[in-house]
Amino acid sequence: MDLALDPPRGVAPILLGMTLDEALTAAPENWGAPRVLRRPGRSSAKASWTLDHVGVQALVEGGTTVTAIELWWPGEGRTSSTRVLLAGDEVFTTPAQDLFARAAERGWTIDTSQPEYPVIPGVSLGFTRQTSQDVERDADGLPRCVTSALVGGEDYYNYRYENRG
Repeated sequence: MDLALDPPRGVAPILLGMTLDEALTAAPENWGAPRVLRRPGRSSAKASWTLDHVGVQALVEGGTTVTAIELWWPGEGRTSSTRVLLAGDEVFTTPAQDLFARAAERGWTIDTSQPEYPVIPGVSLGFTRQTSQDVERDADGLPRCVTSALVGGEDYYNYRYENRG
């Protein structure tokens, strides 16, 4: 199965702006039963699936609709038939430096001011390059590949980018 990061729309079939119930209905049966957490009295919720070791989470943050979709790497020593793609690049196996270089070739600005949490503001893609697992690392000590990816709405990361110190 392929899951394509499609910023700022989402990760089909889950799209930003859906209600959590719509996201639950949109997920195919072969994704299995989701884990759903709704916080009573709060306007936040999430639904999680695991697709052959790849984690998928639809987040509702401070409202009634999905504001972000986050995907996690399968973990050390695990492989998966589920691929997470960004413009054809497999996000969890393409070296992060190559992934970011290709993003720059598309005209995107990569903010690496927090090296463990690089983002592409405006496009609203965020990544994690952090893990406690024993994985191959770059010369800078960061995991060679990203360990999670988040697709948010158009302005999801703009505040942090525009107000960095």
